[in-house]
Amino acid sequence: MVRPSRVLSLYEGFFTGGARILHTDVIAGLHAGGHQEHSVLAIASRAQRESTVQRMQDDPRYLQLVGGGVRVSSLGKLAGGHPAAPESFTDRQLKIAAEAVHSADLILSLKEQPLGILLALQARGLMSDAPVAACLHRSDPLHSGPALGWLTQAAASGLLTATISCAEATDRAYARAGVTASRRYVIANGIDTRRFRPGTKTEQQATRRALGIPSGAPVVAYAARFDPMKDPGLFLRALAAHAAGHPGTHYVLCGAGMSWENPAFRALAAESGVVPTAQIHALGIRQDMPSIYQVADVIALTSAFGEASPLCLIEGAACGATPVTTDVGDAAAQIDRIGVITPADAGTIADTWQTVLQNRPEFRRRALAARPRLGRRRMLSQYRAVAFDLLRREEVAA
Repeated sequence: MVRPSRVLSLYEGFFTGGARILHTDVIAGLHAGGHQEHSVLAIASRAQRESTVQRMQDDPRYLQLVGGGVRVSSLGKLAGGHPAAPESFTDRQLKIAAEAVHSADLILSLKEQPLGILLALQARGLMSDAPVAACLHRSDPLHSGPALGWLTQAAASGLLTATISCAEATDRAYARAGVTASRRYVIANGIDTRRFRPGTKTEQQATRRALGIPSGAPVVAYAARFDPMKDPGLFLRALAAHAAGHPGTHYVLCGAGMSWENPAFRALAAESGVVPTAQIHALGIRQDMPSIYQVADVIALTSAFGEASPLCLIEGAACGATPVTTDVGDAAAQIDRIGVITPADAGTIADTWQTVLQNRPEFRRRALAARPRLGRRRMLSQYRAVAFDLLRREEVAA
């Protein structure tokens, strides 16, 4: 009997973010398929981001993996503003990492930040011969700090075998930045449409009651962390412009740091002309995003840079909301025929939200009709094929 291929994924840590959601969904699905045995090594066990501290053991992605039988271990570092450099690892951490990589047939790095540990192992002569693929989820590698240098170094030294990008924009951007992996793959994002689905009337009414949103009130949702990449200031200025003309609309803001408890958020809201009202629901991190999307009419994104294939747009669309986003990454192709691309102008964004709200039935019909192409089945099949290709080529080379 042939044993399953052993695949190790390296995470910088467990904290909220689309890349972790996507990659966790991929490896959970592949592990459940039975032909691959997945495990995860997290560099950090805690993360401090957007004024919040997030523990690995509390994270839904960690709980999803452990619940699905995927082994998860950690080197115990704290993830913060800068990724762990190759020289920052202790002998004990290197020993743990070496044991993990030598037990794997294939290594996947979730983004470039975890590559520091592999370069540290390589420098000590502790790295295995397993192929290494970096799973990339940005369209602005120059904002990755020192991790971009680790990625180019890994590619130049032969440590990196392949890149797997979630968008064509990502693949092009990293190629321009000098990443010269011998193999490059692009696999567009997909989602679990069993989880992200239109809510029943009972479910929608329950969510509205819990949030204090009247039945029938229009809802604009924003699912993004408080980070310059997401340009929350642009969203807040659009909110102020829209609310001035349409006071019955409710706005639901979700994501790390998107809360009145965050002083920086409060200051930016005031600067943008937004004051706390019953119509503005700044909820911070939420673990029930399908229920939020189910009551939304618009799913808004105002990112300035960095996006590749934003999950919130297709998650919202699968629940019936209409994506309205700035033109970042592959967003235009992603929401073709189901959403609207806007310039980075608050007034135009506000006007576009209102256009969608005034034509809600037709926009909702388009979003729900697109559900089959938004699902993850195609994505899982492509990841499975890429893993098979990398392992087969390694066997031939050996």
